[in-house]
Amino acid sequence: MKKYNHKPVTLEPIKATNKDGVRLYETPDGNKYPSITTVLSVRNKQGLFEWRKRVGEDVANYIARTAAARGTAVHHMCEDYLNNEDMEKHKKNFLPHALFTQMRDNLLHRIDNIYSQECGLYSDKYRVAGRVDCIAEFDGKLSIIDFKTSTKERKDEYNESYYIQASAYAEMFEERTGIEINQICILVVTQDGVVQEFVKDKKEYLPLLIETISQWEERNEISINSITNMDNVATV
Repeated sequence: MKKYNHKPVTLEPIKATNKDGVRLYETPDGNKYPSITTVLSVRNKQGLFEWRKRVGEDVANYIARTAAARGTAVHHMCEDYLNNEDMEKHKKNFLPHALFTQMRDNLLHRIDNIYSQECGLYSDKYRVAGRVDCIAEFDGKLSIIDFKTSTKERKDEYNESYYIQASAYAEMFEERTGIEINQICILVVTQDGVVQEFVKDKKEYLPLLIETISQWEERNEISINSITNMDNVATV
């Protein structure tokens, strides 16, 4: 088993709440920002709606729950492995462990010098927040790394929201630490064990990040203000 080097950075914790379908993070300064995943939900809604209509709500919900459970399990395994923990406890979870093994053997050995895992980040500039899978060097270059599972192989164009999300994390991290990150990596393992890597430059996706945040704020300004105001009243 490879032993990974860690170069931890200190980040102030942020806490998350869910209200009216909006995931909010409260910063140490008391600001409340929506999660980047919530903001990205404004993109490609029509395609998701059409898919749910085509397969039916029960089937769609089952697929979504199964995919979420599989992805969470594989992510936890990657996190433990990169933290140099004993992996024996995970072997009983057969399918996720098999997928993790593919990820480990094909991609994880290219990661090292880990700055943080599962850390909360936020940006006062963009007014968003979130929790990133991993910040580490990938092939020797400091990167935002997200671990994904998929039912089938992904085409590059399917990943646009992932790239925007990872680019947002890179901007948040630089704002919080002063450490610049330009490379974003989406590492995927499919249900049948195919491994894919998508490595991009964040600069390509910053215009889309700004556009998406603007769209979300235009659609949600009233609701987000009402949530914040209710919280303020409740704490008086």
